[in-house]
Amino acid sequence: MAADFEKISKNFDITGEYVSCERYGEGHINDTYKLTVQCEGKPVHYVLQRINHRLFKNVEGLMRNIALVTDFCRKSVLARGGDPMRECLTLIRTKDGRNYWTDGENYYRVYVFIEDATSYQIVHDPKDFYESAVAFGNFATLLAGFDASQLYEVLPDFHNTKVRFENFLRAVKQDSFGRNAEVLKEIDWVIDHKDLCGKIVDKIASGEIPLRVTHNDTKLNNVMIDNATGKGIAVIDLDTVMPGSLCYDFGDSIRFGCNSAAEDEPDLKKVHFRLDLYETYLRGYLSAVGESLTKTERENLPMGAVLMTYECGMRFLTDFLEGDVYFRTHRPRQNLDRAHTQFKLVDEMLQVFDKMQDMAMR
Repeated sequence: MAADFEKISKNFDITGEYVSCERYGEGHINDTYKLTVQCEGKPVHYVLQRINHRLFKNVEGLMRNIALVTDFCRKSVLARGGDPMRECLTLIRTKDGRNYWTDGENYYRVYVFIEDATSYQIVHDPKDFYESAVAFGNFATLLAGFDASQLYEVLPDFHNTKVRFENFLRAVKQDSFGRNAEVLKEIDWVIDHKDLCGKIVDKIASGEIPLRVTHNDTKLNNVMIDNATGKGIAVIDLDTVMPGSLCYDFGDSIRFGCNSAAEDEPDLKKVHFRLDLYETYLRGYLSAVGESLTKTERENLPMGAVLMTYECGMRFLTDFLEGDVYFRTHRPRQNLDRAHTQFKLVDEMLQVFDKMQDMAMR
């Protein structure tokens, strides 16, 4: 049965007459729609989303996170004289003040639509990558004073690399699909690099690296780029905001954006770590994050890049050993190809690690 979007929209604190609600964007997790209402003779747009409650089982906790973060961002943008309607997500409450609305079966939320801006799926120009770095740096700066311990952990141990390593060893021990023999070199490679696992998580535990709000999906397509100026203006998709380290967010951007080939490229001769794009992103990130970054965090940004790439490769290999049950695959050995690309990127990062650190500490 099709959703009655007009009826759904009337539960939110929106002024105007309903016009339409149409599919929007390229997201794969939630169902996203562009909602249009007529207000004082002009069309006004909102983003209406049906939350994937099968993945995000604690919708209350999820939406509390988003409300806390967006409200804090809004205050921070206003304090520096910016425009919160363009520089951060604005969550629209229901008419009874809730963060979401449910009909008992589905869960819905509404944001203000950020006009005259676009999110890009791939990097067409290094400038876009730079602007995404500025946007994520700004996001970190806006939330620098936020107490991250308030946040519900949407995905427990998401970047606890020690736990990820334990899961990997369990998959190797069980060898449920008889695939160990095919990947003995890859298994040895992960084990040989196990000392990486505690590089960030131990510093968080000791207090050397502060607990911050982390986005946990710092790809280009989660940044709104202004159509007129080409500037990164806002970060979107806050479903995975959690407590963590900024080194994770920085590192995942590098892992994804500095690969010369596709994430699942079978021909490893095409896979290289782009140090030039690392420098581009680093420059943009540091220009925005400014003094809110501690010296220890800054020193560990390069390690964040290595660690996130190692962790992701280990997760791909674990999934391969467990029968490809987590990451969606479209062909045999795709997860293994994904693991191979990550491992090669780690090897190349470690070869130029001193240069990466020098760039970070200039």
